[in-house]
Amino acid sequence: MRPVKKLPVGNDHSPESLPRRANPVSGCPLTAALAAIGGKWKLIILYWLAESPKHFAALQRAMSGISQKVLTQQLRELVSDGIVQRQPKGAVPAPVEYSLTDYGRSVLPLMEEVRLWGRDHIERLTSQTDRALE
Repeated sequence: MRPVKKLPVGNDHSPESLPRRANPVSGCPLTAALAAIGGKWKLIILYWLAESPKHFAALQRAMSGISQKVLTQQLRELVSDGIVQRQPKGAVPAPVEYSLTDYGRSVLPLMEEVRLWGRDHIERLTSQTDRALE
């Protein structure tokens, strides 16, 4: 008879179980937004999840340069803020699939504006460099 695997202690990743991060500047909507989706990786995670739900390993493959530890931390924060949902797919140890919540999808228009601004910014910097080389 096979031994029954138990859930590791402390692995409850439901949004209710994760600690809430405080807004660094109380009542400031800009710092609240940046705490939720700012940083090096969060918008990139949201970009990949906007395409389709993904397993942890698929996210890590899509995002070269991110460590397992950082990806785990960023996903936990996004789950805690209700932007991403974590869905185990089977018995423990189960593969876990991440997807955007409806609330997380509300970030997509903002993300698209940031992407467009970034593209224009790259073009601006490139043209400045080109002019400097002339």
